[in-house]
Amino acid sequence: MSNIWKPNVVVAAICERDGKFLLVEEETEEGMRLNQPAGHWEPHETLIQAVVREALEETAHVVEPVEMLGAYTTNNLARDITYLRFAYVCRVTGFDPGRALDHGIMRAVWLTPDEIAASPIRHRSPLVMRCVQDYLSGRRFPLDFVTHS
Repeated sequence: MSNIWKPNVVVAAICERDGKFLLVEEETEEGMRLNQPAGHWEPHETLIQAVVREALEETAHVVEPVEMLGAYTTNNLARDITYLRFAYVCRVTGFDPGRALDHGIMRAVWLTPDEIAASPIRHRSPLVMRCVQDYLSGRRFPLDFVTHS
């Protein structure tokens, strides 16, 4: 029997406010990295439910997806993992300052595009900056781009 290749499906919240983007600093096997609030799609939830959950768990911010930014793929060659990322443009609608953040998340931080671009070595993946660039270019798709049955 051969191995079956299967990508890891993840979601990411792209949140912009006053020219800054919501990111997380997280501890990884490669050290401290920057990423959008993001994580794995779990059973029995829609992608939109997943991005709302992940943003809350990683940043203590309540978000509302308003548009889809896009679907992206990237490979972590060192770990032989392929990721399929569904990125959603989200509006922040609340914040719970007393909420504990997910294990490994050191803090949530708001950064300008220039601040994000200044440290590409710290990005969790190339998709961090790509999503910011796509957002700034006006790329958008309706939320019903992906349908769940």
